[in-house]
Amino acid sequence: MNDAGSFLQPFLGGIFPWLYSDSRWWTVFGLLGNLLFSSRFVVQWLYSEKLKKVVVPPVFWHISFWGSVIALLYAFHVDKLPVILGYVFLPPLYARNLVLLYKGKNSSKK
Repeated sequence: MNDAGSFLQPFLGGIFPWLYSDSRWWTVFGLLGNLLFSSRFVVQWLYSEKLKKVVVPPVFWHISFWGSVIALLYAFHVDKLPVILGYVFLPPLYARNLVLLYKGKNSSKK
């Protein structure tokens, strides 16, 4: 993947050469991340339909976090700045929502 559009490869290529090797497994990994990230809306929709009101279930945040982590790894592989910037801020946001979710569960038990 040596092309002029590389953003991080000059800095990370020596440390993580596997990140920039091209293979069909990277394509599968990227598709799985996209599928996982997109599935969160289906899960939320089905959960809301079951309860007959709009609800964001806790699993939505777990899927959001892991889907965005996988998508971010794939974005580093693709090594295009717009794609990286599209995902780099998501895992911390979803992680924070998970922290708030678990703090809320623990405070309601007291």
